[in-house]
Amino acid sequence: MPLEVRWPFPQCPALAWRVSGSIIMGMVGSYSYFWTKYMNCLTVHNHKVLLNLIDQRPSDTPLITLSNHQSCMDDPHIWGVLKLRQLWNFNKMRWTPAASDICFTRELHSRFFSRGKCVPVCRGDGVYQKGMDFILERLNRGEWVHIFPEGKINMSEEFLRLKWGVGRLIAECSLNPVILPLWHVGLSDVLPNVTPYIPRTGKRITVLVGKPFSVKDLVDSLRAENKSQVRTQGVTQLEMRKTLTDFIQEEFRSLKAQAEALHGQNQTRS
Repeated sequence: MPLEVRWPFPQCPALAWRVSGSIIMGMVGSYSYFWTKYMNCLTVHNHKVLLNLIDQRPSDTPLITLSNHQSCMDDPHIWGVLKLRQLWNFNKMRWTPAASDICFTRELHSRFFSRGKCVPVCRGDGVYQKGMDFILERLNRGEWVHIFPEGKINMSEEFLRLKWGVGRLIAECSLNPVILPLWHVGLSDVLPNVTPYIPRTGKRITVLVGKPFSVKDLVDSLRAENKSQVRTQGVTQLEMRKTLTDFIQEEFRSLKAQAEALHGQNQTRS
């Protein structure tokens, strides 16, 4: 499915593009901060792990955060957990893939979402497409990328097999990214997946920040194994993506029960 608008990211962004991006990111982030903290009840566990990785990781260490996807406004609402100074720091904020058929159907929408560091990804075009290449370039510069690895809003909240895009990003990243899984509960109450699509107030939100980890040893092992075997490159890359995605999936899924238990405790206290 081709992108319906022009590619939104200039090779060398002009000052006006950078300034407008900072304003859009900061304003949307401030809304999320206000709405989740003050209009709803937000509880974050292991909060400092995320904050420190955004602020203090080395410049040559990319950050990949992963979270479940319950509502069409999980992003930006989930970033209400950050500090205002982080939300207004355009260079430190996340890049994220966004569905081109939802966010990039008109030039005006494209300008808005691209300045919010959303990257168009076309459904059905696979892991090798311009948007994924762009995100990989950001990782290779040591930047932060957030992914919803389920690939869609999971309204049933059942386990879905993760999409292989995350496996490709890790397999082909020239640096060693830190991977941080998150699991949130309650954001679908703040914005239910039914009309009217209006954010609600007075809801409880729980965000569990997992333990950061690296898959460098696994990646190195897979690369060494692939070099020692006579196979076509396509099969080799496919196997790497699958193995890495399967590994990430186990780490990611382990958070679900913990987050739901913590959310239940918060509701009981109330």
